[in-house]
Amino acid sequence: LSDCLACDNCMTSEEGARVFQQNQKELFRVLNLNKKCDTSKHKVLAVSICPQSLPYFAAKFNLSMNDAAKRLCGFLKSLGVHYVFDTTIAADFSILESQREFVQRYQQRNQEEHALPMFASACPG
Repeated sequence: LSDCLACDNCMTSEEGARVFQQNQKELFRVLNLNKKCDTSKHKVLAVSICPQSLPYFAAKFNLSMNDAAKRLCGFLKSLGVHYVFDTTIAADFSILESQREFVQRYQQRNQEEHALPMFASACPG
């Protein structure tokens, strides 16, 4: 979240509390608590990896994308993370949905005054 612009466009008020929990300090606090208590009382930790981060790790450590994904997943699990998810498919669905919306708006440009321009973005963080 250190790269987040804090524009609040990516979340609703209910998600605000969840975003507060998504930081390095909180992650390590929960990891340390999990090490100290019975496994039945562990907080479940899930990490999502965006498709933009893997090429960075692959280049930094001179690895293939597949090896970078395996090693990053292994590292996170060695810390105590329970689940690691790749969000590439979600990004693909987002692109497909944006494409569908653009085609629909383009086809309606003569009938609907505000069909175009269409603004779309992804969080730069």
